[in-house]
Amino acid sequence: MGGCGAWPAAGQACSGYVVEAEGFRVFIDPGYATLPRLLERMRADEVDAVLVTHGHPDHCADLNPLLRARALADVPAPALPVYAPPGALDAVLALDKRRMLADSFVAHDLSAGVPYEIGPFRLDAFDLPHHVPNAGLRLSAEGRVIAYTGDTGPSAALMALAEGADLLVAEATYPERVPDEDAPYLSSALDAGRTASSAGVARLLLTHLWPDTPSKPALAAAAKFYGGDVSVAAAGTTVCLA
Repeated sequence: MGGCGAWPAAGQACSGYVVEAEGFRVFIDPGYATLPRLLERMRADEVDAVLVTHGHPDHCADLNPLLRARALADVPAPALPVYAPPGALDAVLALDKRRMLADSFVAHDLSAGVPYEIGPFRLDAFDLPHHVPNAGLRLSAEGRVIAYTGDTGPSAALMALAEGADLLVAEATYPERVPDEDAPYLSSALDAGRTASSAGVARLLLTHLWPDTPSKPALAAAAKFYGGDVSVAAAGTTVCLA
């Protein structure tokens, strides 16, 4: 649905991804401006579950209009399972009075080391360093694996998250160097390429680039370490792992 970090550039959206297997649809990180793009492809009630890596609004702000679209429909949709680190959704859920959306979702806390079964997917979460608690996500279904870092700084857990994945969706806010003040909490495309190479992933999708920045420097940086298929996430990007 989108791939901008921080805020949506003109015509784009922030982090937001739909993963589908066996007709079951998981909406991951409904950041700013992702819901209109989702609604171009499906109805709000066709989302089966939501996963949120962390509580920054560029990763979860559009959870509010998604829940509104489901709760305020002529026939309200069933309660939506929503998985996130503890407390990550407090701010976005506080945008409306509690009773308005009370029956529209069921919240589940994500914990590292605890496997979850969500439709046909197995979900494993990993604690990764960011300015706020952040859960890396590893989704497995139909013999395929997608790993997603959320926003993260350097961590040994990235290898376990990404090991042998068919697709690694990796935060790459900067092409090669993260400013010192953010170095413990964010990654570069160079970092993503290094992780993808070491973990033996089949494909790499860079995301969360700073808005209005060109893709070429990020792609070139990732390619310094990773020789496989690498691209940059944007609204409309589709990856088939069949």
